[in-house]
Amino acid sequence: MTRSISLCLFFFLFISWIPKLITSYPLSTKSRWIVDEKGQRVKLACVNWPAHLQPAVAEGLSKQPLDSISKKIVSMGFNCVRLTWPLDLMTNDTLASNVTVKQSFERLNLLDDVLGIQTHNPKILNLPIFNAFQEVVSNLGQNGVMVILDNHLTTPGWCCSDNDLDAFFEYPNFDPIIWTKGLSKMASLFRNVTNVVGMSLRNEPRGTRDYPNLWFKYMPKGGEAVHAANPDVLVILSGIDYDTNLSFLRDRFFNVSFTDKLVFEQHWYSFSDGRDSWEKHNSNDFCAKIIEKVTHNGGFLIGRGFPLFLTEFGANLRSGDVSGNRYMNCLVAWAAENDLDWAVWALTGDYYLRTGQKHMVETFGVLAPNWKDVANSTYLQKLSGIQLPVTGPGLQSKKLLFHPTTGLCVTSNLSNNSPTLRLEQCRKAEPSTFNPSEGILWSNKMCVEAPDAVGQKVKLGVGTKCSKLGQTSATHMHLSFKTTSNGSLLCLDVDERDNSIVANPCKCLTMDASCDPASQWFKVL
Repeated sequence: MTRSISLCLFFFLFISWIPKLITSYPLSTKSRWIVDEKGQRVKLACVNWPAHLQPAVAEGLSKQPLDSISKKIVSMGFNCVRLTWPLDLMTNDTLASNVTVKQSFERLNLLDDVLGIQTHNPKILNLPIFNAFQEVVSNLGQNGVMVILDNHLTTPGWCCSDNDLDAFFEYPNFDPIIWTKGLSKMASLFRNVTNVVGMSLRNEPRGTRDYPNLWFKYMPKGGEAVHAANPDVLVILSGIDYDTNLSFLRDRFFNVSFTDKLVFEQHWYSFSDGRDSWEKHNSNDFCAKIIEKVTHNGGFLIGRGFPLFLTEFGANLRSGDVSGNRYMNCLVAWAAENDLDWAVWALTGDYYLRTGQKHMVETFGVLAPNWKDVANSTYLQKLSGIQLPVTGPGLQSKKLLFHPTTGLCVTSNLSNNSPTLRLEQCRKAEPSTFNPSEGILWSNKMCVEAPDAVGQKVKLGVGTKCSKLGQTSATHMHLSFKTTSNGSLLCLDVDERDNSIVANPCKCLTMDASCDPASQWFKVL
């Protein structure tokens, strides 16, 4: 979707607002927030960087220099990487210490990648695999990027399915004792590496033995092992059902010694709600329904005073993914409303080797296959709206009117004699307050003066000219009003030509599944 903000301007704005690098380590928790050593809110805005597939080397190093990739991560507004790793990296000494990067690629017949690494990252080519992993972490730290170490699976490869032999505790390739020792070793090896701020204990537990009882038996033990080996890092616990479900904690909990380090993680993809389900339902009703489910399954923990880290989500950026686009608009609205910490899947432009295919393109990847260019600038702009914290310890809360589809916020346009509204980067947008009886008030005390004609720009007025706005539709994201001339219902909308706010007939208030209401969705933060 073409927007008025040019690509060059977009990236200038990205670079200009990148948060100051966090230096006050280690991190801990304060109620539902992650904070630094001074007690100030730190929002994790991360990207997943896979290093768990068959070569057991961080992807992309045959395409670009490591330092260039790290700097690209920063330039895209991310302050954190969720770096995946296979358990064998800690429990199989032959793999970790006796196989070099070059040998790993050669045994998989990835000879082009050997040449690529020789060209772009010769320093790591003859390093043991674990030392190459350390180099990635170190370089990210040199660029001010925090790292979450995510134990993704046991044996290097692609993840995940119900039939994997390492799907859940006590499966053939998931020995809890070996897993605990591997976590402890990894935590110990990065004990004094300050940019390693957290460890995620296991990615997407799942399968026929996906029982809460086994989770309670082993997951806290894994957490204690990490905390004993490295008391500085956040300890991040995943749920069951591919990490979509933590609801078993609603009525039963557990005791651990690291209460000020405890974080929970949750995953949410469009296919978590059924394949193509977002195309088959009215977006307003379905979004409200799914948010209710996600809140029941994990979001409730926020209200109980625990940080919830959305560690995987994403959509196909390289094709017309209707379900994915609708889901992303809903997810971004929910993430913004709750000011969540998050990690998008994935950084990856392509994979060295995935399920037998060389250089498979990652359709969810924010980078192009050359690992240099951005795959979809509109998608990054959407994410930019949730990269900065809105509230939390040490921050002055700023109430905003957020447009999830664009990642922008509504602000006043006072450049002419008749002030109007438009979209702007959220960091530059004026604060606003919403009150159903008064409408929307901006910091300059002006309010929405809704037009009577369809397609007209929404103006700002004062006093008796203020329009009362209702939150129409199941999502409460349609902001509607009745015209004074004939009482017809109109909703705030966005004119894509100049990002101005206009009034149009409300979209998708019926059960029509073919309708997309996203341009009219505004989340009151």
